[in-house]
Amino acid sequence: MDFDLFVIGGGSAGVRCARIAAGHGARVGVAESRFWGGTCVNIGCVPKKFLVMAAEYGALAQDARGFGWDTPKGQHDWSALLAAKDTEITRLNGIYKRLLDQAGATIFEAKASFIDAHTLDAGGQRITAQKIVIATGGHPTSLPIPGAELAIVSDDAFYLPAMPKRVAIVGSGYIAVEFAGVFAGLGAQTHLIYRQPLPLRGFDADIREGLALELAQNGVILHPGTTPQSIHAANGAKHVTLSDGSVLEVDLVFFATGRAPNVSGLNLAAAGVKTTPSGAIHIDENLATSTPHIYAIGDVTDRLNLTPVATAEGHALADTLFGNKKRSISLENVPTAVFSIPPVATVGLTEEQAAARGDTKVFLTRFTPMRHALSRRPRKTIMKLLADAATDKIIGAHMLGEDAPEIMQGIAIAITAGATKADFDRTIGIHPTAAEEFVTLRSQTRVAGPKTPPK
Repeated sequence: MDFDLFVIGGGSAGVRCARIAAGHGARVGVAESRFWGGTCVNIGCVPKKFLVMAAEYGALAQDARGFGWDTPKGQHDWSALLAAKDTEITRLNGIYKRLLDQAGATIFEAKASFIDAHTLDAGGQRITAQKIVIATGGHPTSLPIPGAELAIVSDDAFYLPAMPKRVAIVGSGYIAVEFAGVFAGLGAQTHLIYRQPLPLRGFDADIREGLALELAQNGVILHPGTTPQSIHAANGAKHVTLSDGSVLEVDLVFFATGRAPNVSGLNLAAAGVKTTPSGAIHIDENLATSTPHIYAIGDVTDRLNLTPVATAEGHALADTLFGNKKRSISLENVPTAVFSIPPVATVGLTEEQAAARGDTKVFLTRFTPMRHALSRRPRKTIMKLLADAATDKIIGAHMLGEDAPEIMQGIAIAITAGATKADFDRTIGIHPTAAEEFVTLRSQTRVAGPKTPPK
């Protein structure tokens, strides 16, 4: 065999798996045909957060007046932002490749596909490997409606030649609400079209309601309970017909309607690798596919599609296969953040999920953040803890507000460690901060009841 391990995909999962395996002494090859670092580094989490930060600066310039600064908002330079973003992404690309080089992995700048269960074609080169890992991630999907070809998806948003003045975003998940904040913050008239009553399906209802209010206050025009029926171009604009009969005239239509596993062209059948009905690669508790020496990690398995989960899977698999230490990761209590404006962060169960499991105490607070007491911006922070009534353990924490992702990382450690409400109560807060509210929530708001969650 040419390699002990061959990894298809040079994203977060694949690079981590390859690097750790090589560090354990394995002969490792890695193939990547597009971006070293994958979606997150190149056309996902990292550049998206740069765009969110850019959008926030305009609001900060306005808010500064409340603190005595006579700061004009000025004009935003979209091309300068993209150039700065591209420079940083290029630097990160180099880091990912250097990590593999330094670990001793062999790099293939090519698309790889299966010839048989132990043999791959990597850019026309025939490669054999004892074990193979599929880490090809996912790709954005569009809607099957007339005129869909006139819309873009998230991959395209990072390369727009100019900042659009009018945007229609379809969807209400992470990508949709994040880019709604970006475009509205940079001055575009922004419509958010979604079929549910509230954005962020699957999140806690109080957070969803709070975010809908914040989006509207930030100038995003919400179209809940609607879907696009068709798109057509006329007079230099895109015309989007909605299910309620209204027609939006915009410069850009952006589908943020989900992602699908990247399995096209892998020739999985040649290796006997089976997929689920959704197209995701089926794996067992050991990350093994239906062909035992072939594994799949990250978004291509469509389990919990978060970069840190993919990275952890890659590390655990490399340790298990070549480090003489069997490791697995838990998908329980995985924290996550949505970089909307303001951001959302959460870990553990929602109130609806907790209520279905048993008696749950709810501790909830809403308040004006300290900054906005002077800026006068109409913004509220929401913080929420859920405690199991029988054990007193904290089983869910949720926040909508500035710095929520930074705060929630520490809360996630506590919940993972099994902290109780009593542990939170005896922890001394840092004053004056928003974070201290999590340890000063003394009064129970309610008992989680059997309520129907928003769809």
